[in-house]
Parts: sequence; structure tokens; C-alpha cells
Amino acid sequence: MPRQYSTDGKQTLLGISKRRNRYLRKLLVHGARSCFRHLDRTRDRLASWLDARQARMHPNKALVALAAKMARTCGWS
Repeated sequence: MPRQYSTDGKQTLLGISKRRNRYLRKLLVHGARSCFRHLDRTRDRLASWLDARQARMHPNKALVALAAKMARTCGWS
């Protein structure tokens, strides 16, 4: 689901595409929303990454970025 575009050793990880399984994408976004609300922001490394994202972009966009990160972690492509 998350696309990867790599040239010259530089990796660019793109977002979640809408062309595949919509139900699985919806589950990933809902799971990311749950993590977004209930993550312990003082101790977790993922929480610090999420705080940095949220400072730079709209919360919904940061939420989809977290869903894409979760999709890459579980190996769904």
C-alpha cells in the first residue's frame, strides 16, 4: 500500500494509495487514530515522531502518515 520511490540511494516513502483494499486501509487509519489518541507521549519513540509530524502538518495528515508507517512496519505493500 505505501509506495516507495528510490533513486541514487535516496529513498522517498510515499503515502497510502487508495487503489487497493479499501477496508484494510480503513482499518489502518482507525488503528492509527487510536494510537494517535492513546499513545504515551513522554516515553515512546513513535510518539516523539508523531509529535514532530503533528507540529508540521494538519492532524489528519499526520494520522495518515502514521497509518502508512504502520503499513510499512507490518510489511503490507
